[in-house]
Amino acid sequence: MSAGGDNDYDAFAAAYAAHNEAGVWNARYERPAILRLAGPVDGLRVLDAGCGAGAHAAALVAGGAMVTGLDASRGLLALAAERLGPGVPLHHVDLQDELPFAAGAFDLVLSALVLHYLEDWAPTLRELRRVLRPGGRLVASVHHPFMDHALSGAPDYFATYAIEEQWEVGGRRVPMRFWHRPLTAITAALTDAGFALESLEEPQPEPVVRELDPVAWAKLTTAPRFLFLAARRAVDGPPIPSTS
Repeated sequence: MSAGGDNDYDAFAAAYAAHNEAGVWNARYERPAILRLAGPVDGLRVLDAGCGAGAHAAALVAGGAMVTGLDASRGLLALAAERLGPGVPLHHVDLQDELPFAAGAFDLVLSALVLHYLEDWAPTLRELRRVLRPGGRLVASVHHPFMDHALSGAPDYFATYAIEEQWEVGGRRVPMRFWHRPLTAITAALTDAGFALESLEEPQPEPVVRELDPVAWAKLTTAPRFLFLAARRAVDGPPIPSTS
């Protein structure tokens, strides 16, 4: 799930995809939660914004959706293409840039664990709103601001600030950067971009995690880790610029 910017998912695409596919944080916590929030998708035109290696897209296709994927990592897109086949158009796009789709092209945008890689959500949310039909929905998961702030040790929860980490995936240590922003900034960014917030959720992992990974179970059931949101493209809102 790559938005673009400083993080180089190409450096460890295959190892990350394997971890994402099987790890309980993704397979038994994030993925089922966001797909449940998306609801029935049969017949919907869905943009998987930050599709990674295609795990969410595969589930959406299985549910009857007409899926288009985009990601900033060519390595992850290559894995997605192998998994999804030619029936799912895939685009190499940085979410910080203009999207190559017409206004109103999609009924639903799903963005899984992507937006927290962006310092400024405003241009991305405006573009996601533009490509949604009136009344279309954005469903997203992000790092929970409580988790990021508690682990960072930063003095000011209400600030927006970068967090640097070293991830170990497939035996490699890779530097990663993402952004903490308070909950009020998250909801304000959606409203300012012309979305009406429908729900915020802090779901629990699937019960099987208790046996599969007791350490993850203890973490995921005692403190919020990811935040899940659904918002609808308001009929009235900021003007939608035409694409060039």
